[in-house]
Amino acid sequence: MPYEFLEDIATADIAFRAWGKDLQEVFKAAGDATINTMIEDLDSIERKETRTFHLEDDALDLLLFNFLQEFVYYKDSELLLLRAQQIDFEEKDDKYQLTAVTQGETLDRDRHEQRVDVKAVTLHRFQLEKTNDGWTAMVILDI
Repeated sequence: MPYEFLEDIATADIAFRAWGKDLQEVFKAAGDATINTMIEDLDSIERKETRTFHLEDDALDLLLFNFLQEFVYYKDSELLLLRAQQIDFEEKDDKYQLTAVTQGETLDRDRHEQRVDVKAVTLHRFQLEKTNDGWTAMVILDI
């Protein structure tokens, strides 16, 4: 599990740190942490439906922010619990582009033990940075 929940960062929200050897790993880990905030067992989410989304931004950290917001959007609009399967990055015309293939299923209250409802990803203390070991992200979720 390349992420950890941080107890001492936000009292009324949920904070986590995610990491990975490359951008794909840290984005996947942050996506899983976001869904794991809502659902106890990530392995209970079956890969029944696929959603692909394309995002673009001037900054990598805002690309991650928008990526995580997609998970909240699909949960709110379609009751879909998604997990990233493949993420491809491209830099073009001074913009970072991302194509993500996600899979998951509709929330099933009998099989998916719910934790808390995530309302949004916040920019408060939001961070994505390159480290000697790869990448790390710090995220606070509004619940």
